[in-house]
Amino acid sequence: MIGQRAAAGRGTSTPPGGALIPFPTVDEVSRHCLSDDEPESVHIEVHLPGRVDPARLRAAFRRALRTHPRALMREVPGRRHRRSFAWELTGEPDSEPVSFAGHGPDALARARARALDACPPLTLSPPMRLEAVALDGTGTGTETGTGAGTVLLLTMHHTALDAPSGLRVLATTAEQYGGEAALPVPGRVRPAPSGPTTGGTGRTVRTRPVRVAPDARPAPVRARAAGNGMLQLDLPVPRRAARAGGLPLWTVNDQLLVATALTVGRWNVAHGRPAGPVQLTMPVDDRPRGTEMPMGNGTRLVEVAMAADDPSDAELLIGERPDPAAVARLLRTTAGRTRALTSVHGAPMGAGADLLTAPLLPVGIRGVLTRGARWAAAPWTSTALVTNIGRVPYALDFGDAGRATAVWFSAPARMPRGLSVAAASTGGRLHVTLRWSRALLGDAAGADLAGLFEESLAASDPTVDGARSTHDNHKGAS
Repeated sequence: MIGQRAAAGRGTSTPPGGALIPFPTVDEVSRHCLSDDEPESVHIEVHLPGRVDPARLRAAFRRALRTHPRALMREVPGRRHRRSFAWELTGEPDSEPVSFAGHGPDALARARARALDACPPLTLSPPMRLEAVALDGTGTGTETGTGAGTVLLLTMHHTALDAPSGLRVLATTAEQYGGEAALPVPGRVRPAPSGPTTGGTGRTVRTRPVRVAPDARPAPVRARAAGNGMLQLDLPVPRRAARAGGLPLWTVNDQLLVATALTVGRWNVAHGRPAGPVQLTMPVDDRPRGTEMPMGNGTRLVEVAMAADDPSDAELLIGERPDPAAVARLLRTTAGRTRALTSVHGAPMGAGADLLTAPLLPVGIRGVLTRGARWAAAPWTSTALVTNIGRVPYALDFGDAGRATAVWFSAPARMPRGLSVAAASTGGRLHVTLRWSRALLGDAAGADLAGLFEESLAASDPTVDGARSTHDNHKGAS
């Protein structure tokens, strides 16, 4: 079984049909905490300038799935008294995973809504679906894009797969569709910390993080709201920071973290809530990006405390125009913390989660304990999730359909956090998705928060005087 499991996770070309893989810790915790009100879906959008051929796309996607047999899996049914959940590798899809949306000005908006509201079932292999939306360029607004082309929208169940896994499957699909092997993808290199760093590397949160202030709807109305809302931004990639001692003073990822902290602080103050302390969850992914990349949920989660070293900076950061010097100090502090956190390896969700999912008790009892622990830990759950893929490492060249001109993705935004920020860059543009729980924010409030994030990201470049507001860069909401 060990040999089968290792082969299944490493993209071998001959899938071991019927192999069983016990749920890893991350998968089991997610499985215990599923909710119909807030589906645990991950969505990836790839925008192409041309049209795809349906038969070729279906064939290419199936070949890609066979290249990554760990994605061809389904949950093994069982009773609550069994000791573990398990995935079964199927070798072939249980049903057709590729579909084509109808034409119309709202086709993309409807596909996005499906991605947020309806997870692929875990009982069918693969736990993902690919939907192709043809854009005719005749619609108005941002829902249909700016011209003719195709949007490939991949939706995955996050209990089984994460965004980097889905992006790797799409990259292999592009290679199969275009008929040409892509160039080798260099491995991820994380620089070791240079000199002293600020902040610890543990996961323990000693200060109760602030929550994002809810909108003005009555609390009973918010409580009955279901699902997620989403808005996408097309922004310039922030300028590279100067280097010191061979390392940049801060990275785009650090700027995204600071922008999120500024957004929460300024939003909360405007709604009569405390500005901080802000604590952000940041996934860290050290997997290779080639075809040998292990599928599944391969990131580990770290917690980044977004507090300035100087308490007097707090007021300078949440004003209408955040003070550039205070922003620069927060960026340096954040960069030190993220370098320290990414250089230390640990359990994906901490030792507590490993203990809760140890196969010592039946899964039914472990589920009750896990949900209870999640409820008890809710007040100390981080303020928001910030996940950044960085520059998309794949060409995503679909031959006569063209190369990807934009890639967006989104992560779940379940309560009590209720907010996730996801970013990727393609062609010198930064594609950011804000996704929120409708139990926290309505769509109008979510759009206002996205506008504030855009201003805060501009303010996270301390060499620019003041925040720039460019709301016409919004690319769509669901």
